[in-house]
Amino acid sequence: MPNFFDQNEDLKFSLRWLDLADVVALREDGFAESGEYDYAPVDLEDALDSYRRVLRLVGDISANFIEPRAEDVDIEEAQFKDGEVKYPKGTAEAIERLAAADLMGFTLPRKYGGLNMPTVTYGMAIEMVSRADAGLMTIFGLQNIAETINDFADEESKMEYLPKFAAGEVTGAMVLTEPDAGSDLQAVATSATPPAEGDDAGVWRINGVKRFITNGCGDVLLVLARSEHGTTDGRGLSLFLVEKGEGVRVRRIEEKLGIHGAPTCEIQFTNAPARLIGKRRRGLTTYVMSLMNGARVAIAAQALGIAEAAYRAALEFAREREQFGSAIIEFPAVYEMLTGMQTNIEAARALVCHASVITDLEHLLGRKVETLDRSAPEYSGLRAEHRDRAKLAGVLTPMSKLFACEMANQVTSDAIQVHGGSGYMRDYPVERHFRDARITSIYEGTTQLQVVGAVGAVLAGDLDGQFAQFKGRDYEKPLGTLAGKLERMLDRLHKCTAYVKKKNEREYTNLHARRIVELAADAYIGYLLLDQAKVKKEKQYTARNFILRAAARAEGNTKLVTSGDQTLPRRHKVMLGI
Repeated sequence: MPNFFDQNEDLKFSLRWLDLADVVALREDGFAESGEYDYAPVDLEDALDSYRRVLRLVGDISANFIEPRAEDVDIEEAQFKDGEVKYPKGTAEAIERLAAADLMGFTLPRKYGGLNMPTVTYGMAIEMVSRADAGLMTIFGLQNIAETINDFADEESKMEYLPKFAAGEVTGAMVLTEPDAGSDLQAVATSATPPAEGDDAGVWRINGVKRFITNGCGDVLLVLARSEHGTTDGRGLSLFLVEKGEGVRVRRIEEKLGIHGAPTCEIQFTNAPARLIGKRRRGLTTYVMSLMNGARVAIAAQALGIAEAAYRAALEFAREREQFGSAIIEFPAVYEMLTGMQTNIEAARALVCHASVITDLEHLLGRKVETLDRSAPEYSGLRAEHRDRAKLAGVLTPMSKLFACEMANQVTSDAIQVHGGSGYMRDYPVERHFRDARITSIYEGTTQLQVVGAVGAVLAGDLDGQFAQFKGRDYEKPLGTLAGKLERMLDRLHKCTAYVKKKNEREYTNLHARRIVELAADAYIGYLLLDQAKVKKEKQYTARNFILRAAARAEGNTKLVTSGDQTLPRRHKVMLGI
């Protein structure tokens, strides 16, 4: 029987390649729980072995239970009748199977019934589930709802809800978007009213409408609402926990291009009882921003899984399909397309896995710092390290989502092209992968917003320290030649950033922001692939393919960014009549 972990050599290699010693040490806190829980690791090797075994379990369920039901799920779709949302049969069965395997509390602490796994392994699990059924990921991948409760709620709320999440008894939803507040969450108008006379202590009331809510039919909703009446920006927003039921009504579900098994809901709140998560005014600025970092990495992993499924389908088809007396995989135009798909998937996986490790370290160091007294001798050092990791995570998470999601859209399009006319038909799964991939560059922040999230950090030099580390490493031939190309790419990046900073024109910078971010991402990924090639010789082909193409892109982008062409914005506006 297939197993999506065992058969994916690059995914297995990624787990071996990553340096997880610090992540494991922080996550396990000196392996203090090894005597309390029989599944808690006793040392680093035991932890890594546990990660492999859990991922192998996810790989088995994904390949042999979820994927065979994916086509029927896509056809059946989520249903809405008499105010109730119903999952497709295959989706409901998959959730039950994942819960029975104790996989619904992936990152939660063991005291609540969780596996206490780091984000990086959770991302790998998300990739495999998404390869099987991208829509299911939007339920399995929303475990960061529980993680947010764990990070910011009081102990009473944790004890009430987290064991239910871990057991798969409840699912959650992140309830942010409104009809008039899409990407601009500072414009959220849904109101939260403090406890009134006669209400139970601590019970707030939520009123408003939310739209485009993934799994909005979930049992536990984290709702962003305006607690400070009279405010108009993000500082007036707080985060609330609302249970499905009283005052909560799903008004409709959307008919979508893809991820048909995942219900996307419009929800009306009418005096819905809620409890405050954390502190007032910090809903957007602290809690949702923390939630979004995890969400970006999760969507990037989802995109990876969809792309992997599409690539493998195209590869199999190309080997079997004959034209003019030969399998089409022997035609240069086809095999170049396939190797390009493989290269970009492996490049994206390297970036997403690396970003996940940085996100883990930022998160775990932040927790550690919070437990220390300011007078503790290690406090200053850990705080500085946390600040550095937070700065790096702040640029790598949007960069990962941008690269992986745009990659998935291209790979799924190319997979249809390899299939020819057959790929356009529902007889083959690639048309479903193409439809499913399209949402990844839109939800949890569009590609354009990821650029906005990353470009400031790139211009500020937040990647310079990491690039300096990369440049200081020894790369023997033939990797040395490729390292030289990456150094020239960095020179181009610095030329671009220096140029737009000196020019200091906001519209010009915004116009070229994506070119600058993509140049930085290409260079960063190039170095990650060189590091992989030092460990695994076969990776030299991936590194060479990627870096040669990236170097050509860098040259063209640099010419455009540093052209100083003042007519560009005006030309665009004239063409659009604005």
